[in-house]
Amino acid sequence: MIVEQFIASFSDVPKELILDFDATDDTVHGKQEGRFFHGYYDHYCFLPLYVFCQDQLLVSYLRPSKIDGAKHAWAILSLLVKRLRKAWPEVRIIFRGDSGFCRHRMLTWCERYDVGYIVGIAKNQRLNAMTAQWQQKAESDFERSDEKVRQLYELSYAAKSWHRHRKVIAKIEHTDKGSNPRYIVTNLTGKPQHLYDKLYCARGDMENRIKEQQLALFADRTSCHYWWANQFRLILSSLAYILLETIRRVALEGTELAHAYVSTLRLKLIKIGAVILRNTRRIRLLLASSCPYQKLFFHVAAKLTPG
Repeated sequence: MIVEQFIASFSDVPKELILDFDATDDTVHGKQEGRFFHGYYDHYCFLPLYVFCQDQLLVSYLRPSKIDGAKHAWAILSLLVKRLRKAWPEVRIIFRGDSGFCRHRMLTWCERYDVGYIVGIAKNQRLNAMTAQWQQKAESDFERSDEKVRQLYELSYAAKSWHRHRKVIAKIEHTDKGSNPRYIVTNLTGKPQHLYDKLYCARGDMENRIKEQQLALFADRTSCHYWWANQFRLILSSLAYILLETIRRVALEGTELAHAYVSTLRLKLIKIGAVILRNTRRIRLLLASSCPYQKLFFHVAAKLTPG
C-alpha cells in the first residue's frame, strides 16, 4: 500500500530514484518478544529497517536485534525494484546505504539487474595498505600547513569473497586528531568527489527522516509484549508520517512550513484548540479564532480538498 501511494504521487515519469536503506535501534525496556541485547548500541532493542526515497517512506520493517543489520534488505530491494520498474520500465534505480549493507551477494544482484549502488565499506588492513601513500602525503601536508587535509581518490579493490574487482572511492583525511580514511564502493560513473560528497553523503538526510518518525510520531513506542502488535504500532506511525509528509510536499510547497519537521507541523497545524458541536444533521468543528496559523491552515485545507 505504501509503495502504491508513492507511485501515485508522481505526475510525471521519474528518470532516477535513489533508495536509501538504514537500520536503527528501537530501545525496549520490558521483555517483549524478539528483543535482544545489541553490543553496538549497548542496550536491549529491536532493529527496524527503513527505506526512504528522498523524504517519502517506502518501508518500515520491525526486526529483532540479534540479526545482521542487512538481514532481508536484499529481498526488500528486489521487491521494490520489480514494482517500481513495473510502473516505470526505464527508471534508473540506485541503492544507497552505509557499510552495514555492503554484502557481496547484494552488490552482485544489483550488477545483474542493472541497479546502481553506492555503499559504504568498512576500512580494513588491505584498504589501508593500498592507500598508505595517500595517507602519508596527507599527514605531511597537514604538518606543513597545520590545516585539515582532505582528498578523494579512486582505486580498484576486491575482497576475498568477491568474484571481481569493484570501484572504491577513498576519502583520505588528516586533522589534528590524526588520519581518518573512509571508503565507499560503487558501480556509478563520475568523479570521486562528486560521488562521495554530492551522492553518498546525501544519505545522511535519511537519518533526519528516521528521527522525525521515532521522536515526533512515536515509532519507538513498541511497548506491547507481542511481536505483531509492535509491528502494527510501527505501521501506524509510518502512516502518520506519510500523511504529514504528503501535507508538507503537496499543500505546503512555497510556504514558510515547506521544509518544517513533522513535529512543527503537528504543533502549528494540527494541535489547535477547538469546540465540537454535533446535531442530527452535521458535526461542526469551531477552531480557535486566535490561531496564528489559521490562514495557512485554510490554505492547506483548500489544497487537499478534491476538485
